[in-house]
Amino acid sequence: MSSTSSTVLRAEHIWLDGKLMKWDEGNVHVMTHALHYGLGVFEGIRAYKTHDGRLAVFRLREHIRRLLDSAHIIMLQIPYTEDELVEATLELLRKQRAQFANGAYLRPVAFMGDGAMGLGAVNPTRVGITAWDWGAYLGDKGMKEGIRAKVSSFTRNHVNVNMVRGKITGQYVNSILAKREAVLAGYDEAILLDVSGFVAEASGENIFMVNKKGVIKTPPLSSPILDGITRDTVLRLLRDHNHYIEEVTFTRDALYISNEIFFTGTAAEITPVREVDNRQVGTGKPGPIGSFIQEMYFRVVRGQEARYADWLTYV
Repeated sequence: MSSTSSTVLRAEHIWLDGKLMKWDEGNVHVMTHALHYGLGVFEGIRAYKTHDGRLAVFRLREHIRRLLDSAHIIMLQIPYTEDELVEATLELLRKQRAQFANGAYLRPVAFMGDGAMGLGAVNPTRVGITAWDWGAYLGDKGMKEGIRAKVSSFTRNHVNVNMVRGKITGQYVNSILAKREAVLAGYDEAILLDVSGFVAEASGENIFMVNKKGVIKTPPLSSPILDGITRDTVLRLLRDHNHYIEEVTFTRDALYISNEIFFTGTAAEITPVREVDNRQVGTGKPGPIGSFIQEMYFRVVRGQEARYADWLTYV
């Protein structure tokens, strides 16, 4: 089971509706519309301690823009600008600089608040930002040695069933069910197929594979997948280092006979997969391409690659 299942999340402060407040004061009413119907959007962002001892948020503006785009998709009015949300995120980290000297996971969330009830209600939007210390999402051992994954019996929603470009709260019930199924069966993570039977993504990560010819493949954005910011980072890093990548659909048995598989995501970072459906992937250990991209990713987020300095926002 992943390390997240028993982790208690807590910090000193949160940012809610324009104000910094104590963690325990960040409450919402039980009649909050989003609690009943799932109308909200969120982001996962990481801040890292850089090689020179400073704290930097990775691709902060891209995450905030996606939050605003997600809200636009579901017609949720956000009462703050991109700049205001960026500054609020940095303010929250500055307030807790001592606690997060070694890095933090950040969760901006916007949701329809309380007031009227029913599917047609339009209530004021609440906006919050939290930060906490969250280690490797799929475990330190999984990060180093690879994890075991299971193709889920749950299918990723069709593109006309959900809004795949949005990171929308209610849509993650699908992922929760898939994740629980996998963990209860003794695996670390679930892989979901689309309605046509092609590989889509994991419960909370994008997926890459390397076939026996050394070709790197990942599902295209025409598939029902999130346009992951870590996915985009990996694509850029691979292409900048002369790796050829195909953004194409592929089947589950292509995973079985691949040389490498790795997941990408803000929480999971770069996590190798050593087994799918009880079938060993490659040598059963992290492969050279996944290991290279994992090392590069951590060099980038720690400010050791000047070429990608514009991806870092220092606190």
